[in-house]
Amino acid sequence: MDSVYASSSATISVKPPRNSDSNSFSGSRNRVTSSSGSGHKVGSFSRSLMENKPHKVVVGDAGYVLEDVPHFSDYIPHLPTYPNPLQDNPAYSVVKQYFVNVDDTVAQKIVVHNNSPRGTHFRRAGPRQKVYFESDDVHACIVTCGGLCPGLNTVIREIVCGLHHMYGVKKVLGIDGGYRGFYSRNTISLTPKSVNDIHKRGGTILGTSRGGHNTSKIVDSIQDRGINQVYIIGGDGTQKGASVIYEEIKRRGLKVVVAGIPKTIDNDIPVIDRSFGFDTAVEEAQRAINAAHVESESVENGIGLVKLMGRYSGFIAMYATLASRDVDCCLIPESPFYLEGPGGLYEYIEKRLKENGHMVIVIAEGAGQELLSESMRSMAKQDASGNKLLQDVGLWISQKIKDHFSKRNKMTINLKYIDPTYMIRAVPSNASDNVYCTLLAQSAVHGAMAGYTGFTVGPVNGRHSYIPFHSIIEQQNKVVITDRMWARLLSSTNQPSFLCAKDVIEDKKEELPSQLSDHQNGLKDNLVKKEISHAL
Repeated sequence: MDSVYASSSATISVKPPRNSDSNSFSGSRNRVTSSSGSGHKVGSFSRSLMENKPHKVVVGDAGYVLEDVPHFSDYIPHLPTYPNPLQDNPAYSVVKQYFVNVDDTVAQKIVVHNNSPRGTHFRRAGPRQKVYFESDDVHACIVTCGGLCPGLNTVIREIVCGLHHMYGVKKVLGIDGGYRGFYSRNTISLTPKSVNDIHKRGGTILGTSRGGHNTSKIVDSIQDRGINQVYIIGGDGTQKGASVIYEEIKRRGLKVVVAGIPKTIDNDIPVIDRSFGFDTAVEEAQRAINAAHVESESVENGIGLVKLMGRYSGFIAMYATLASRDVDCCLIPESPFYLEGPGGLYEYIEKRLKENGHMVIVIAEGAGQELLSESMRSMAKQDASGNKLLQDVGLWISQKIKDHFSKRNKMTINLKYIDPTYMIRAVPSNASDNVYCTLLAQSAVHGAMAGYTGFTVGPVNGRHSYIPFHSIIEQQNKVVITDRMWARLLSSTNQPSFLCAKDVIEDKKEELPSQLSDHQNGLKDNLVKKEISHAL
């Protein structure tokens, strides 16, 4: 099968070299398409199109599309290959068919109809029979960027141990302090012995930072140090930076792998099933929710309010709420809410307190930002990673609830506000995330040794895959409030759905789909006065 490089202006057909068995597909039924109407062979693959960041795509029968990842053989011809050292590793001698078939891909969508196209696929992760590095020639480095997340140290440990024990690699450096550490900090030598116990600690032994991305200086440092494998652990902003680093390395024609391991505690990276650290975060959030529940039920009209992480995506809040079953109301960025009037939050709080005498509210940090007064908002300000700086909605809504009930004099409330956000992200990863981090690290190592580059690794429908950077940095994964999971939460908490004023003014009996699509276009007006008790 021929590969295709797709850009906004043209799609270019590239036939892999014969020795790149880890980068080619067999089968005569597959075909290549060109958006410009004609295919051009590798000889006419121009440098200008390389600089336009074309996407590598393979098209087959029945609507099959492979979003492939770059490979050394795409831009460095006549590279030698070597037998994979795993074939002589006694630990893997009992494994049947350990090497991944070159034709193996993973479907992004697995629920289909009998006449559905096969859809988008990604290259399956795993060891290949041929590698593009000799073990003694590998000089790897690892860098962690962005905020903390449970599992960072586990990923670092498993990259080091995977390179050493599986491939015999002895030279691994840790870059101190994020991206700027490439050119302004010292490096740390990493060995299996030095990283042996780090998975038991939270945080990252390498240090981290936001920003500091000077692409030329980073690639200069990589060249000067003789590094040929770069493992970058971080969220969507970090992966965007990794993509730019890869492009510069490719422009210079360097035989250097850039492999990403996606990290975000919010689980907001698209395509992959989940990000590492998320399970630990949900588990740790239970402690805060349980404390809020104990506090609230121990006093008259007690309210326990817990703020959890979730700048743009409310996955932690949603899953922690479903796991807890003690939560009466969950507020997330994807689902706007309002405070006053029929069906508003105040009315619901009063109703729950009269019924149960106490209640627990969980709110994600990005929820309700539209409700903060203009004087309090800092939406135009950003941190070094380009993330919007948000006001503390937990403190704000706590005060609003207190003020509302004190003014009405209807009932006395006892509100306890708990903010465990930084405690949650600083803990070591749990057993589930430890196993997951091990698989991520080893998959990245296998891909790097096989000559793949410009990719991130993650599970797609339960199978680890190599995913091109562009697929995970173009959008964010968010809770779909028309999905069954959100319906399960509404059913569990019995909370109302909150919709915008337009829906009430235009038609009080509008159907749910149009209301939700209005939300998805953005909530810019004042939020008021409507309850749909059984929205889904």
